[in-house]
Amino acid sequence: MLCARDDELHGSNGIWLLGKIYKVGDSDGWTTKEGTYYEWAEHKEFHVGDSLIFKYDRNVSDVTQVSDAQEYEFCNSSSPKAVYNTGHDIVTLTEPGSHYFISSNHSQCVTGQRLHVGDSNEWSVPEESDFYYKWSEEKQFHVGDNLLFYYNDQVNDVLEVSSDLEFISCDSSSPVATHNTGQDLIKLTKPGIQYFISSKTGQCEAGLKLRVVVRPLFRALPRTRRMRSSPLDRFFKWLHRFRPQPHPHH
Repeated sequence: MLCARDDELHGSNGIWLLGKIYKVGDSDGWTTKEGTYYEWAEHKEFHVGDSLIFKYDRNVSDVTQVSDAQEYEFCNSSSPKAVYNTGHDIVTLTEPGSHYFISSNHSQCVTGQRLHVGDSNEWSVPEESDFYYKWSEEKQFHVGDNLLFYYNDQVNDVLEVSSDLEFISCDSSSPVATHNTGQDLIKLTKPGIQYFISSKTGQCEAGLKLRVVVRPLFRALPRTRRMRSSPLDRFFKWLHRFRPQPHPHH
């Protein structure tokens, strides 16, 4: 998964601005309806700082946040990340990546009471070989931004390489850095071009590579100093100001 730049955090230095607030399921609320939450989330773009409101009958349901896609798919609530049960829960998204919510009532979850928020594309071989090229071309990256690579660490990794030639030829023999946790957060620390590829056989050649153009931080231009005029210039200005004006002829 590739998502969440710092400029999407809506704040800095510990000061957060309010993000968007979404009522989960809109008028339906948090209830058992197959396909409802997939369709509800599909066309929304969520950012860190946004909040989700879960409204439901607390006597028959709850909201259980689970850690990964497997727990989500199998409706496994045995090791929850968090549990909400007030009937009117406000959950703020505090970190980039995928967030998974289910009902701890297994039958309710299986019949559709679950929600996945986040980018649906993992760092994996894309259907279109230029997917990551198009993805990066649509965005502006700056020093201080972060890239989150989300993938199965049993079958993949992320290598940083140093040149266009290594990127084009998928040469992973001399990487600048290797990331292999399955959830790598990489900070862009300097302007220029950064290259990321997979070292796994055939994957980079099939399109699993990313080229990012990193721009410098914006800085306010210094105010230009006023040029001090010479005594002679000031004299001519004074002379022009007090020069007698011609009288109109009658």
